[in-house]
Amino acid sequence: MENPVVFMDSKDISSPAFSPGETNMTDEPGMSFSTGADSLGDIKLTGDDSGATASTDIKPKSIHRAKTWSDEVENLYRFQQAGYRDEIEYKQVKQVDMVERWPETGFVKKLQRRDNTFYYYDKERECEDKEVHKVKVYAY
Repeated sequence: MENPVVFMDSKDISSPAFSPGETNMTDEPGMSFSTGADSLGDIKLTGDDSGATASTDIKPKSIHRAKTWSDEVENLYRFQQAGYRDEIEYKQVKQVDMVERWPETGFVKKLQRRDNTFYYYDKERECEDKEVHKVKVYAY
């Protein structure tokens, strides 16, 4: 059986013959490849729609695990359950200015995951003592 994958050397492609529009290449019957871009400007290289650059991303300098429960650990637990490092990363990804919090306790009330589903949290503590050691505390 013949291998359907064809590898081409970059020397085999001439630049003037390249057309960024619809390109159909067939090596075997029933196999075609096309690019859906009308111009080179329409080709998207990254999946980042936010327009944020790497310089605005704040990266943590160090990390350690929580040893005892505190209000800070409780909120970090909630962010990490929703798939974020902490409040800073949540605000960068979701592009929000404020996170909804319970006014009585100051704990995070609602978070939106990356797949756009929501996590709703109670006013009371949700991070049990047996879960505290799993919480990562980041230092910037």
